[in-house]
Amino acid sequence: MITTFLNLYAAVSIGSTDIMYFQNDPESRVLNQYASQITSSVQPIKTRIAVSPLVDAESAIIIDFESGKILYEKNSNQKMQIASITKLMTAIIALEEGNMDEIVTVSTNAAKQEGSKIWLLSGERITFKNLLYAVLIHSGNDAAYAIAEHLGNGDVKIFVEKMNQKAKDLGLLSTHFENPIGFDAKENYSTAYDLSLLARYAYRKPFIRTAVKIKSMSISSTDNKQSHELKSTNEMLDGFLNVLGLKTGHTELAGLCFVSIIQNNEGRKIISVVLKSPDRFFETKSMALWAFKSFVW
Repeated sequence: MITTFLNLYAAVSIGSTDIMYFQNDPESRVLNQYASQITSSVQPIKTRIAVSPLVDAESAIIIDFESGKILYEKNSNQKMQIASITKLMTAIIALEEGNMDEIVTVSTNAAKQEGSKIWLLSGERITFKNLLYAVLIHSGNDAAYAIAEHLGNGDVKIFVEKMNQKAKDLGLLSTHFENPIGFDAKENYSTAYDLSLLARYAYRKPFIRTAVKIKSMSISSTDNKQSHELKSTNEMLDGFLNVLGLKTGHTELAGLCFVSIIQNNEGRKIISVVLKSPDRFFETKSMALWAFKSFVW
């Protein structure tokens, strides 16, 4: 409890009179280079000597979206379980190799996936696009598995190989995937730093930018006999901060995880990552408040 109050104090007592970064802004620019490349000439500059935010998450990082400059880090290169943040890579492969209009027939294996799901039925026919909405909004394990099977020609391992190849292509040197969902597994891990790069790359994609801001929606099978209600797992949407997305995660070993993109009223964006946090949304808010107060662009 004491730590929580200290976190809140560090976040908001720096001076609330000039905190003006929670208004809506024009759609963000799309980066023209891989997320791991830092080419922007405009980088944030620290305005004053400020105490770093008090973060209880086991691993965390804040980077400037445009330049990739690190604004804050804590154990950011420590390999961690990342839970459903894994689905960011699943979505990337889906968008780069899939066809939105294709019809996917849900397998028994996909339908019986445990954890967060949208309750797909075995044999149900649904569009690839709707499955992708289910992955990004509701974090549906069954939807992620159905996508992986579809693009792996029935073999999820083939899809996971694509995920790992993409990680190499993006320069995510401390990242490896074992499944497309984010289940706890020895070989399914990443770091806060790598995830900031992955988020930076993912947000370049228009479909992801749109989907991760949707709080709820309904999707249906192609025959409209089955409907599925999607509800975002991101509790920071439509709050006082202008949160543009991105992805949550939670498993027993990973704890509470969150990758977010937040924009101020000048159009400047940061990427925040917290892994194994006691309160992922509160700590993300504290980190964002600190970053926008402590840096100018």
